[in-house]
Amino acid sequence: MNTPLAERLRPKTLDDYISQSHLVGKNGTLTKHIKQGLIPSMILWGPPGIGKTTLANIIATTSKRPFYTLSAISSGVKDVREVIEKAKNGGGLFTTKNPILFIDEIHRFSKSQQDSLLQAVEKGWVTLIGATTENPSFEVISALLSRCQVYILNAFEKTDLEALLKRAIDKDEYLSKKTIKLKETSALLRLSGGDARKLLNIFELIVNSEEKDKITITDKLVLDKIQNNTVRYDKSGEQHYDIVSAFIKSIRGSDPNAAVYYLARMIEGGEEVKFIARRMLILASEDIGNANPTALVMANTTFQAVTTIGYPESRIILSQCATYLACSPKSNAAYMAINQAQQLVKQTGDLSVPLSIRNAPTKLMKEIGYGEAYKYSHNYDNNFAEQEFLPKEISNTKLYEPGINAREQAQRDFLKLRWKEKYGY
Repeated sequence: MNTPLAERLRPKTLDDYISQSHLVGKNGTLTKHIKQGLIPSMILWGPPGIGKTTLANIIATTSKRPFYTLSAISSGVKDVREVIEKAKNGGGLFTTKNPILFIDEIHRFSKSQQDSLLQAVEKGWVTLIGATTENPSFEVISALLSRCQVYILNAFEKTDLEALLKRAIDKDEYLSKKTIKLKETSALLRLSGGDARKLLNIFELIVNSEEKDKITITDKLVLDKIQNNTVRYDKSGEQHYDIVSAFIKSIRGSDPNAAVYYLARMIEGGEEVKFIARRMLILASEDIGNANPTALVMANTTFQAVTTIGYPESRIILSQCATYLACSPKSNAAYMAINQAQQLVKQTGDLSVPLSIRNAPTKLMKEIGYGEAYKYSHNYDNNFAEQEFLPKEISNTKLYEPGINAREQAQRDFLKLRWKEKYGY
């Protein structure tokens, strides 16, 4: 029994695949594609141990296509070209079913490695399935990204992970011979960090460490058996996400001491400088926003600087930015505004833009009223003229609510002076 439990339980069909119903459920985005065998090149984006490799295998098996795999960690341009050549030759017998090339951790591929995939994807010699734990918008070159669909895999829910444990107890060839009772699962789930592979392998370790065939899983048993947890910083495991979460929450909570501590944890663990800087760039807009607009400028400059410099010097720049952001006034007003605006668009659909502010590039458009009655703001006092900009069905809707801080109070006063009671500022 050398094969790990996670590998023994790897689902072979969509019916056995737990979670991601938005992609592979009854009405999932990918379900019909897979069943029809019309598979687009794609990037699967999600946390580790979520089932990206498994899904790629199922897609290949279900669509009866040859399956080639590469790991971005250990493969170079030469390896990519060899596999593409093999896939081209091997796929010659297939009329519509070109081979699938699966690349794990595609975000670790350099630009030249990604470039080497372009022709094969464009010509249809292979259908590319890339797996990544990082945002593909930042890590995958635009030419390749434009040729692929991006599918987001969501983190497992607690019920999904418990279902995996129950399946292991009931279905696994070895564990099903024992009497295992899941009395408590909190410690198991916490240690796994939502990584299904890690969860099953920890579970197997605990079961195998008990000599008796009747085992009751409790939090105490789990913690007693797993002595050395959360000691190392694992860039591909739950520590990666726990530490960066603590880092972001410390900055959001205006604690520069905790922020720089978790920054040090990431630096000592060898975390990529771009990953840290990117998270601060997002936070500068999401959690500080217009309370201190310079925060975004600072974070963007930090991102550019550390991309150029790298370790060890970039640690100083990262520290400066983290402490600056932690000491900045906080506001999520811009973040909340776009969330509400997107929700409103989903609810109301394509409402008509008021005629007065439509573009009128042709004579006909002018004749039917496009742009008529538009007031050019700069022709009025204070560069402002009251008029309606929103579609009439949602006029007077307030989406931006300035936060309670000096800068955004000034914005509130600015808006109230101009719009009076219209938006309730």
